[in-house]
Amino acid sequence: MDEEGFGMLGRMMVALEEIEGCREFAALIPEVRTNLVYARAHAKTRDDVFAIDGRITVVEGRPRAAGRVRFGASSHMARLIIELRKVDLSVRAGIDFANTPHLTAWLEDHCRTKGWVFSVIDRRGEPEGIKETEGASMPWKVAEAVRMAGGKVPKIFYETGAVGKEPVSVLVGSDPIEVAGQACEIARKYHGPG
Repeated sequence: MDEEGFGMLGRMMVALEEIEGCREFAALIPEVRTNLVYARAHAKTRDDVFAIDGRITVVEGRPRAAGRVRFGASSHMARLIIELRKVDLSVRAGIDFANTPHLTAWLEDHCRTKGWVFSVIDRRGEPEGIKETEGASMPWKVAEAVRMAGGKVPKIFYETGAVGKEPVSVLVGSDPIEVAGQACEIARKYHGPG
């Protein structure tokens, strides 16, 4: 591993520790599980993106990494970050988590409070030809999220469900420690007392 990779690995380990230490985040882990990703500065393929092998699951009521942090461990989230970087190079990290109508409304309000851009990808508008081709959805999904956010990469966006697809929320940023901290803040505020 090169110098950039070692530095990135350290940041991923700190970010993962933050997620695993946030009991409230367990309630936001979807059925498809959560992944945390961090792309190299010049990422071109999924092999340039760190992720959690086997994703983050729930063990004894707490978030837990199923495997180790390694390059190439994610397909979906890695491709998403690479596609988002075509619009905004500052985006290098992201995490996905559950989506429900109540959480969506709460997130929209949270984003407004924070001054963050919020967006949606409505899978019902996905062209048939794209739906049918494996891996072809990502450019369309990112273009849709950016279009719905007025031409900017949204800080948080969600995807409506589709046949065989669980609806999920995504939070992005420049660094996995930032993203993990923001995800844990959301989990604590959303699931916290009162």
